[in-house]
Amino acid sequence: MSEQPGGERRSDRQRRGDRDLPPRRVRVTSPRTDATRTRVTSVASEIDAQTRLGEVYITSLMRSQLRLAVGVLLALALTLGALPMLFHFVPAIGRVDVLGVPLAWLLLTVVASTEIIALGWLYVRQAERNEENFSDLLEGR
Repeated sequence: MSEQPGGERRSDRQRRGDRDLPPRRVRVTSPRTDATRTRVTSVASEIDAQTRLGEVYITSLMRSQLRLAVGVLLALALTLGALPMLFHFVPAIGRVDVLGVPLAWLLLTVVASTEIIALGWLYVRQAERNEENFSDLLEGR
């Protein structure tokens, strides 16, 4: 029997007829114990389970990365790809010297390498941003 404050036992108080006792707690359970419970599924679990929804999320990430890669490739092709056409249509550029170095060499080395490094930096920065947005989506932020 349980001991109550003041040293009295519950049964002693019940025998005296105290009516101020709280009713005993009873656990109520469903007769359908095998009923399925609703599950909260996260985006990460959808991806891990390779469901259709998870496939949509992964496809979305891949498309954003592909869009970025194509954009950077187009920028590179339009600028560096235009140099041979410029040399072909304006042959005088090949005869110009800057500090004793032909302008064509400067354009193909300094300008091209600077552009490649800048586009590479931009690509990595944007790709990380895409992945961060995707991980925020996974974590539900």
